[in-house]
Amino acid sequence: MATNHEPCMHTAEHILNGTMVRMFGCERCFSAHINAKKSKCDYRFDRALTDTEASELEDRINEQILANLDVTEKNVTLQEARDQFNLSRLPEGVETVRIVRIGEYDACPCIGKHVENTKEIGRFKLTTHNWEDGVLRIRFKLVNRD
Repeated sequence: MATNHEPCMHTAEHILNGTMVRMFGCERCFSAHINAKKSKCDYRFDRALTDTEASELEDRINEQILANLDVTEKNVTLQEARDQFNLSRLPEGVETVRIVRIGEYDACPCIGKHVENTKEIGRFKLTTHNWEDGVLRIRFKLVNRD
């Protein structure tokens, strides 16, 4: 298991985002606060999640973590990235974009630190979720990491 928990949390955020897109057809989170002990992601969403949906979301994320997916990165040109990803959060003047891939499950531009394999993450625990004014907030933590 990784001893620095930031890469674990950050990689879990990618899997959460990929799972939200798959399950609900929404965009990736527009705001995230990633911390070693607990984190949150905010999504533009039209309703609250049911407890059943939240449980299924957590289960699907943990399935990907348990799949021991390799986490890789590759630098691509700005044009290559633009053809595949939403680059609205990218700073001006960038010529190359680092794409982080989690197996075949998720890929997105990112500058953060990640684990080498999802087996390092531990178990994803969705702690709370709430919806207000078109924003779904999901709070989570990782357990059984060390």
